[in-house]
Amino acid sequence: MNFTGKNVVITGGTTGIGLATAKAFINAGAQVWITGRKADNLKAASEEINSDKLKTVLSDTSKLTDIEVLQNEFAKSGQKLDVLFLNAGIATFAPIEHATEADFDAQFNTNVKGPYFTLQKFIPYLADGASVIFTSSIVATASNAGTSVYSSTKSALNKVAKIAANELAERKIRVNIVSPGPILTPGFEGVVPAEARPNFAALTALNRLGHADEIAKTVLFLASDAASYITGTEIVADGGYLTYAMK
Repeated sequence: MNFTGKNVVITGGTTGIGLATAKAFINAGAQVWITGRKADNLKAASEEINSDKLKTVLSDTSKLTDIEVLQNEFAKSGQKLDVLFLNAGIATFAPIEHATEADFDAQFNTNVKGPYFTLQKFIPYLADGASVIFTSSIVATASNAGTSVYSSTKSALNKVAKIAANELAERKIRVNIVSPGPILTPGFEGVVPAEARPNFAALTALNRLGHADEIAKTVLFLASDAASYITGTEIVADGGYLTYAMK
C-alpha cells in the first residue's frame, strides 16, 4: 500500500502497536506524527524509526490541554490530515470488589475521553475522504473476570466510533475500529506475567500470541483505498480468541 504524500497522526505511538504502525506508515511513504507521555519514550521511538518523515509530540491523551498541544503541532504543518489513528490506551485489572476510583478515572480519561476529544479537535483538519481508526479490544465483547473497567472503556469507545462514522459520512470520512486480541507488546508484558502468557496463547485458535506488526497491517488496510467501502465496522484481529476461547 502506498501512502506517499499522506499525513498520519498516531496517539500512543512510542511502543507496541502504535510504534509498529508508525513504522509501517513511514515505510509506505507517509508523514507521521506520534504522541507519547514520556520524553524518553519519544526519543527512543524517534531513534528506532530514524526517519525525517517522523515528528514526535509530547502529549498525554488524557488531558485536554495536551490534546491541544498535538492539535497545534499539526496545525503548524498547514496541511490536511489523511489518517487519524486513535491508539493510546492503558489497562489495569481488578475485580469490581477491589477496583479503585483512581484506576477507574485514569482508564476512562485515557481510553474514552482522550480519543473522543482528540477526534473532536481534529475534525476540522481531516481531509474529505480521510480515515479514522480506533484501537479497541476484544474485551469490549468478552466478559472476563477482573476486566470490568477496561472492558467498559472499550465498549464505550466502540459506540463513539460507530456514531462518528455516521456523523462524518457526509464528508466521506470513514471511521473504523480494530480490536486486537492478546498481542505481545510492552503493555501486555507489563500486566501479564511471563509464566501466564502461554495460557493466553492457548486460548486462541492459532495457538499463539499476536505481534504488533500484524495489527499495524490491519490498520494500514483500513486506512487504504482497499477499504474504501468499509466504515462503522469493527475488525477483530485476535487469532481466533473470541471463537476458540468461547466455544
